[in-house]
Amino acid sequence: MIEVTLLGTGSPIPDARRAGPSTLVRAGGQTFLVDCGRGVQQRLTAAGAGANGLTALLLTHLHSDHIADLGDVLITRWVTTFTPDAPPLPIIGPPGTAEVVDATLKAFGFDIGYRIAHHADLTAPPPVDVYEHTAGVVWDHDGVTISVAPTDHRPVAPTIGFRVEHAGASVVLAGDTVPCETLDQLAAGAGALVHTVIRKDLIEAMPMQRIRDICDYHSSVEEAAATATRAGVGILVLTHYVPSIEPGKEDDWRALAATAFDRQIELGDDLHRVEVHPGVCRRA
Repeated sequence: MIEVTLLGTGSPIPDARRAGPSTLVRAGGQTFLVDCGRGVQQRLTAAGAGANGLTALLLTHLHSDHIADLGDVLITRWVTTFTPDAPPLPIIGPPGTAEVVDATLKAFGFDIGYRIAHHADLTAPPPVDVYEHTAGVVWDHDGVTISVAPTDHRPVAPTIGFRVEHAGASVVLAGDTVPCETLDQLAAGAGALVHTVIRKDLIEAMPMQRIRDICDYHSSVEEAAATATRAGVGILVLTHYVPSIEPGKEDDWRALAATAFDRQIELGDDLHRVEVHPGVCRRA
């Protein structure tokens, strides 16, 4: 079984009810954080996890709303890990990830120096191992395999999606993208597809051109549903709602997805959980 928890279902626009984009994936005793938008630490705690328990951090792309709390995750993992010689945190993302991680650690340089000076058991900066990929298998440990493929969020490039597989169960995390063949291939036959979505019908009516611009590089609810149908996935999990879903309007979003996808559709508030089983998919 693979457990998916929507830690943050929000967008770049601050929302009192929704943290920034982030998803927790638990599989085979391993814990993966996919993206780390604002407020991810609070949501991790609410989900019964923590930065010091992460197996790896997976980044779909380097847009600010998806990496806003990267520094917080790195520092918190460092100062709350008490085992000697703790292994570095693997960070897997597209090209450019290493530069962003290096810059983030540099930005926290004063803080890191203060803590090393104050705590005798902290003798070096937060340990990380960064891996940059655009395609292929990027993780294969203890029965859990992760593959990546390019997605299309241009002019943001490169961007990637992740496919997590364990004991016959599989989950694909698309990140921000428009429909594209490489995502279809990555998601083919998966138990679940976690896909970011926008309501183009609502956004196109807004007066600000800068807001309307997002329509050309995100998938609408219907487009994400069509991707899920082409790929033949079992469950479509919607997240990163733009604009935010108004309370009581969840069925409207679900109905739009149902016009293009006739299987299980999941959406909800932060901390919504979905279990994905081999051949059997059910809501947690």
